[in-house]
Amino acid sequence: MNFPFFDAPQREPSQFVGFAGNRIDRQSENRTEETLAGALADPGARILLTRAGRIHLKLSGETFDPHYSLAEARELGAKLEHAVLLGRSQSGPVVAAPAGRDAEELPANIKAIDYRSVYIQGLVGSEELGELAQGASLLHWNHTHRFCGRCGAKTEMRIGGYKRICTGCQAEHFPRTDPVAIMLAVRRGHCLLGRSPHFMPNMYSALAGFLEPGETIEQAVRRETLEESGIEIGRVVYHASQPWPFPHTLMIGCFGEAVSEEISFDGDELEDCRWFSRDEVRSILAGNHPDEIGCPPPGAIAHHLIRAWAESD
Repeated sequence: MNFPFFDAPQREPSQFVGFAGNRIDRQSENRTEETLAGALADPGARILLTRAGRIHLKLSGETFDPHYSLAEARELGAKLEHAVLLGRSQSGPVVAAPAGRDAEELPANIKAIDYRSVYIQGLVGSEELGELAQGASLLHWNHTHRFCGRCGAKTEMRIGGYKRICTGCQAEHFPRTDPVAIMLAVRRGHCLLGRSPHFMPNMYSALAGFLEPGETIEQAVRRETLEESGIEIGRVVYHASQPWPFPHTLMIGCFGEAVSEEISFDGDELEDCRWFSRDEVRSILAGNHPDEIGCPPPGAIAHHLIRAWAESD
């Protein structure tokens, strides 16, 4: 019997999407109450600074550097009391902290740039982009969980930001990751793409939706596709996943076999949804579609799903 695992590529598709290049050794089994303080005391510590959905990047020549030394972070007013420990890289500990200054208060050589623009424009390397995904998600979770959901009392950060303890009922709270199924429905040389009202003009993408409690990934793919487009899905195959720091999501990319053809959508969640032929999708990817239709940028998992299908036989 030929086990398909051994036919899989050495580099799985998830390694080629944006925000997935994180090389930090998280050292999760070694987190204690002292690890964050120890990291900040390390001369090699590097600190990411974020505020209001933007990362503060230093302009160094023609490139951007997302890392600051402890002295630089303090000079910029970083809120180190709310810092979180990401782990350790080859250069030393990596920490993320809320920035202390608004964009208009920053020195001329520092720019506050939103996460989406950073990845679309390729302003930092893939490893740094992965660090951003981890740090931004963890900082957001800590910021939005300062009070206990059980009794309402204040919570306090523990083990470098990976746990919060309620000061009232002593309940323990841990960071969350929200799973989202993103799927490309396909049938006989065609794939299904939809257009949301908030997309850029002429852009179409794969359908997507949050998993619900007690639901498998496959069930979510079938339910969301049916709800959004009226298309029924049979077999479901996983392709790749992507960390998505908006604010702490894991995109789970799948292909779904369409077993119906007639599209029906309500016009609210989608303003258009249609079948595209493989040749038409290839023209979209090449940027020469006659109607100037586009798709998500290469860093997005939707782009990888679409390209993987379009380039298949």
